[in-house]
Amino acid sequence: MKHFVCAVFFDVPTVFTAILVSIAVCAAQAEAISNVRVTSDDVTISQSCRIIIPADTVIEDKNNNGVIQVVASDIEIEFAAGSVLRGSPKNRRPDEYTGFGIRIEGQSNVTVRGAKISGFWAGLWATRTNKLKLEAIDASDNRRAYLRSTPLAEDAADWMFPHNNDGNEWLSNYGAAIYIEDANDITVRNCTVRHGQNALCIDRVNSSTIYDNDFSFNSGWGIAMWRSSRNIITRNACDFCVRGYSHGVYNRGQDSAGILMFEQNNDNIIAENSATHGGDGFFGFAGREALGETASHPAQWHKRRGNNDNLLINNDFSYAPAHGIEMTFSFGNVFYGNRLVGNAICGVWGGYSQDTLIARNHFEGNGEMAYGLERGGVNIEHGIANRIVENTFKNNKCGVHLWWDPEGDFAKKPWAKANGTESKDNFLGGNKFAGDLLAYQFRGPGDVTLGRNTFADVEEKMQKEDAVVVKNAPDSAAPRVKKPGYPVMGTTHPVGARSHLYGRENIIMTSWGPWDHQSPLIRLVRDNGDSIQYSFHKMPSTAKVTVEGQGLKGKLSQSDSSLYTISTTEPGIHPYVMRVKANDFEEEVHGTLSSALWDATFFKWTKDVDPRKDIQAWRELAQGKSAVSAKLSQLAFSYGGAGPSEQKLPHPITAAKLGPDYFGMIAKTQLPLSAGTWEFATLSDDGIRLTVDGKTIIENWTWHGPTPNTATLELPANKTVEITVEHFEIDGYAVLELKISPRR
Repeated sequence: MKHFVCAVFFDVPTVFTAILVSIAVCAAQAEAISNVRVTSDDVTISQSCRIIIPADTVIEDKNNNGVIQVVASDIEIEFAAGSVLRGSPKNRRPDEYTGFGIRIEGQSNVTVRGAKISGFWAGLWATRTNKLKLEAIDASDNRRAYLRSTPLAEDAADWMFPHNNDGNEWLSNYGAAIYIEDANDITVRNCTVRHGQNALCIDRVNSSTIYDNDFSFNSGWGIAMWRSSRNIITRNACDFCVRGYSHGVYNRGQDSAGILMFEQNNDNIIAENSATHGGDGFFGFAGREALGETASHPAQWHKRRGNNDNLLINNDFSYAPAHGIEMTFSFGNVFYGNRLVGNAICGVWGGYSQDTLIARNHFEGNGEMAYGLERGGVNIEHGIANRIVENTFKNNKCGVHLWWDPEGDFAKKPWAKANGTESKDNFLGGNKFAGDLLAYQFRGPGDVTLGRNTFADVEEKMQKEDAVVVKNAPDSAAPRVKKPGYPVMGTTHPVGARSHLYGRENIIMTSWGPWDHQSPLIRLVRDNGDSIQYSFHKMPSTAKVTVEGQGLKGKLSQSDSSLYTISTTEPGIHPYVMRVKANDFEEEVHGTLSSALWDATFFKWTKDVDPRKDIQAWRELAQGKSAVSAKLSQLAFSYGGAGPSEQKLPHPITAAKLGPDYFGMIAKTQLPLSAGTWEFATLSDDGIRLTVDGKTIIENWTWHGPTPNTATLELPANKTVEITVEHFEIDGYAVLELKISPRR
């Protein structure tokens, strides 16, 4: 109507042009908001649109090329409110999710906004997508591994291995909520990923911005970087990206991290992020190619090769089972103004790092669950020209620990030859130490220069070996520290936002990852072999608990209604299913109880009677003077660096003071098993041999790290079998676990 009225006052060509422009604008607007209804696999998107998915729709990516495939550049895709792209039924296990929700390949300037994607191996996978923008995406509940570690014992099978990704190993082995590769100038902002394994993985992504995201409560990595440089990563929450932790029992981390940086990532800005309660807060490693393990390069190619010249500033890297910051074999990095509190091993681990500036950080209470001398505030092995200045150290096991030790075969690697492995030219000045057990320790050949540091209530200022040259510098020699400038993207302030969860005791693991402290939780708290106890958290009072299985009974504690115990009523192996229902919450817990009585003998052995060379002589030690015996209800020993006498075992064993090294155990029981297939699973460090009725079914009679072994036993009829377990420990870490269960 407006155009028609205008025609009365203007000439016809002008009005006609205006009408054409108006029609074009209206057509463009109509195209921009066109709706696409997605109800099946293989939907291609070639123009800007709004995605509409009916409620409760499940669409499986049956051919692994993406349910939604973006095939055009310069478009915007928006999800309508309430639309969820779901790839698996709700009752499917998260480790059985498959396929990809959205696939983008070879397109540029694509925006995806407001998507909710769950139930896939990877929610969104983008390749060669320059100027990709991901905004307000919720990619929670995508693929994650079932964790075999329990609150009672670690399982080494849960460890991740981030060291390879040139063949997309991260994606193929672990999956991700969002995986972006081979792209420049991308933006990821205001996105959320929880209850997954890896939130955001970027592979060869450069000159990009990642900000205002919440990638917390995942069982692997919050933000993982591979060969990615010149990126700005600010104001993200990557808290509780963790696995391999049980408070007061073990603290391994298993290579999980809030922020991961592997294989030659340079010139990145990591600022004002919160990455607390991660396996590591920040985990950086130069890479296998950088070290010379995967490719052949001229010797000089390895000079100054690593994760270099990155700025980590004003982040919170606290409460890690391992390290607040780990950055190894790298050069020119700056750690400035970060909070590093309550990390189990140390605040900063910088093995073989060079020219690192560690300035004005706050180190407090680090090293409580350390392994050996790697503990406390800053630990650097084989470091050169690192500057540790104007930091605050408070109540750490050790403030600063620098050392050199024999490199072994590493000295032959190209990186070592090109860059050197000394411990020298390091400087400590302007630091404040208060309440630390030891301010600094220096070991092995090397040198260090000390400026003026101050001390208050420190038990001991310095320990040093004779081979270390300590130089005292005048005040004027201290390097002047200027706060680095950096761009800040985003409006959120994640540092301190979860202060109510400070402390490693708030890392509570489930079989699928860390608890988010909001959802109902069923947690294993005690396992005696023939009985098991669970605690319920955030569970509505209307919850109903049932247990299925023969020879079992279950009951709530009369004194604490949040505790539920399942126990056996007869000898044998008893699988069970516990079902808990409360309003919209429903969960099944599967397990197996073993009602058995083991006759176990522990004893010392020496190098003169090596079980690998003379097993009969070793067995005879079980009848010797050092041998002590007891009856046990299960074989589950998470020794760590201790021995049998440090476990919660009967008095004869604890009183024997067997020590952590060179001990053996022989245990026997008789167990009634029903007809069918039975699985025997062991976790051992070191040697293990398991026999059933005299037949060996598991044998790993070697010196090895924590290693799982399994075997099956076919029984044509019900039978009481005799089981013998033999285990020896040489030295170092030790573990022994046995689980027996029916094959489903």
